[in-house]
Amino acid sequence: MANSEHTRRTFFGITGGAAAMVIVRPANATPAMLQAAIRNVVGEANVRSGKVKLDIPPLVENGNTVPMTVSVTSPMTADEYVKSIHVFNEKNPQPNIGNFYLGPRAGRAQVSTRIRLADSQKVTAIARLSDDTFWSVTADVVVTLAACTEEAI
Repeated sequence: MANSEHTRRTFFGITGGAAAMVIVRPANATPAMLQAAIRNVVGEANVRSGKVKLDIPPLVENGNTVPMTVSVTSPMTADEYVKSIHVFNEKNPQPNIGNFYLGPRAGRAQVSTRIRLADSQKVTAIARLSDDTFWSVTADVVVTLAACTEEAI
């Protein structure tokens, strides 16, 4: 008898032929994971409040598709522009939602997308300007039906 056949028969003998159920739950991010993700982007630089606007609903019914727009006050000229926008969340399994890279020819410093939120939490947007300063804003979002919590059976 082939080794794989023996293993399969042993498995079905032990389980009585029943299918195995696996429940997969993603781990939630921790405050340390969030801080590490932010430090991975900004290094040791000081992050200041201001210049960044995060347009996200304060209350969402479904965390699977949350609209979000991040805009940054900048003239977007060759001398003064937004290099990148980074979005972080407090409780999703992965704290870094997205990284968006811009340049002076972008026209305006704005990105729009839809995100998933695992639960009610804070969302933080950080912008890196051409002078290598970092600016941020944080918004609280209440989620009534969480995302990222599906179970595989």
